[in-house]
Amino acid sequence: MRKLREDRGMSQQALADHADISKPTVQRIEHAQAAATLDVLISLARALELSLRDLVDVPFE
Repeated sequence: MRKLREDRGMSQQALADHADISKPTVQRIEHAQAAATLDVLISLARALELSLRDLVDVPFE
């Protein structure tokens, strides 16, 4: 998700604001310290202007 966010020129705070979640939640998801719920994934996909499928179909690096 970090690459998707950075490709859009978004900070973690900007993504959190657009997805209506906290910045620590974004950080934990990006660092694989927490799993996102379906509701959070949908919010993130909308904030990143992606389909849910495109959000979760990103290869891990």
